[in-house]
Amino acid sequence: MSFILTYLKKYKIRAILAPLFKMLEAIFELLVPLVMASIINKGIASSDTHYIIRMSGVLLLLAVVGLVFSLTAQYFSANVAVYAAAEIRRDLFAKILSLSQGTKEKIGDEVLTTRITNDINQIQNAINMVLRLFLRSPFIVFGATIMAFIVDVKSALIFLLVVGVLSLIVFIIMKYTLPRYKTIAARLEKVLHATSENLEGARVLRAFNQVDKEKKGFEAKTGELASMQISTGKISALLNPVTYVAVNLGIVLLIYVSMRRVDGDYILQGDVVALVNYMSQILVELIKLANLIVLLMKAFPSADRVQELMEMKSDERIHLNSTGNTQNENAGSIQLSNVSFSYNGTNDYDVEDITLDIPAGSVLGVIGGTGSGKSTLLKLMNHTYDASKGQVFIDGTDVKSMTDGELSNLFGIVPQKASLFSGTIKSNMTMKKQDADDEEIKSALNIAQALDFVEAKEGGINAEVSGKGTNFSGGQRQRLTIARALVGQPRILVLDDSASALDLATEAKLRKALQSLPWKPTIILVSQRASSVMDADQILVLEDGKAVGLGTHSQLLESCDTYQEIYYCQFPREEACNE
Repeated sequence: MSFILTYLKKYKIRAILAPLFKMLEAIFELLVPLVMASIINKGIASSDTHYIIRMSGVLLLLAVVGLVFSLTAQYFSANVAVYAAAEIRRDLFAKILSLSQGTKEKIGDEVLTTRITNDINQIQNAINMVLRLFLRSPFIVFGATIMAFIVDVKSALIFLLVVGVLSLIVFIIMKYTLPRYKTIAARLEKVLHATSENLEGARVLRAFNQVDKEKKGFEAKTGELASMQISTGKISALLNPVTYVAVNLGIVLLIYVSMRRVDGDYILQGDVVALVNYMSQILVELIKLANLIVLLMKAFPSADRVQELMEMKSDERIHLNSTGNTQNENAGSIQLSNVSFSYNGTNDYDVEDITLDIPAGSVLGVIGGTGSGKSTLLKLMNHTYDASKGQVFIDGTDVKSMTDGELSNLFGIVPQKASLFSGTIKSNMTMKKQDADDEEIKSALNIAQALDFVEAKEGGINAEVSGKGTNFSGGQRQRLTIARALVGQPRILVLDDSASALDLATEAKLRKALQSLPWKPTIILVSQRASSVMDADQILVLEDGKAVGLGTHSQLLESCDTYQEIYYCQFPREEACNE
């Protein structure tokens, strides 16, 4: 609750006015049965038409004023709820962006999606309804009971009985339903996780004929969710009919007792009508209050989950933005000292005991089989992941003490999976350097061997890019991501198997263009092709997360069995490829 209150402080005036106007509406609503009783007791009993018309005008005035107060309260409560939820969502989105890649992978995309959508929507609805009802409903219940005592004390004793029975009914139903909402939220996350996996892997599922199997698995998960929702809904559905039965029985008892009171001339017929109206008001407000409690019980776990994510500590990072390229012209050296990393935080390391010195302006080739730790090593260098052991230095500075902005200025990264964003080619190219001019962009495209097909498109660099770059082929997307990394002339260029979709001729032209870059960046080239790394100043060979070789191409051919196996499998000359 304190977490939500911090966001309501900014809107405290509106947050106070909303329940205040609801209270004023409630006061006018409590006056209506008394006016009705007066019309019956005085106007109808004495056939005083003028009195009836005058009091009917009072009823109309009460209705109009109550409506105005209600609409005002609705506006303020909705305004506070929407703006507070928007601020929570904004801060949560910023928090998610600030988390390291490793932390986000541990949490899971589907969990993050649920937090920023469903959970915040639950919080928004709860804020809206609380501001409208948390004072009004209890006030109406107690106010109607007090007004009943004002009308007739003995008849009003039935109100205490009915309120007690209704409170017991609400408590029992809430006791059985509230714990189930946490289970429903957990099962919903499982469904979202399955949906995300199936959408991302749709082609793989078709290729391996696993669509029917995944359908059954998805149906099982949705079946569990539906079963829990239905069972909870059945219990919740008892609330309205049971409370209606209790109140109607109370009304029957009230009419019976009131009849005897009327016969004894203790009260008048109009007073009976007022008492029945007050009983009906209690019924409506208790049902509203029960629904509010249900909404709050859904919102509290959501608020806890959002707060937990907001307070989550990421890796040791300094999240600051930096503009401009402020690094030294000779910057770009990287040193790794006994670096180890484990995804699950155990001593079973995925990258283990890597020591490496990469001089500024040199080219490092990294080669190894699938799962050998190549991409993980790169992410340790640019501090996407935090090393479990050891240290990573750039120009003698520990990456843990460098800001995200500084690292962004130093690195130009081409990920293993080419990723483009909807917009234009130019908007994608200027993500690193927003003030890059057309000539700089075209120069980067030319180096990446992408200028020809870009200029062939209508609009050139202003051509549209669909979501994820689906209107380009795999090879075109790779070349565009390479060009994007080159804009801004980074001191360290990281190419993570970024030429896998290129033909050999295009890749050779790309390597030649990269070797002749005028600003001489440090290049880290990851590949499974020996031809891609053989011209590097030094080549690191990885196997099962360990460095099994480091040297030039000729040195490794003589001393490293793993490199020999990779090379001769791709260029079988002196030895046959061992299967």
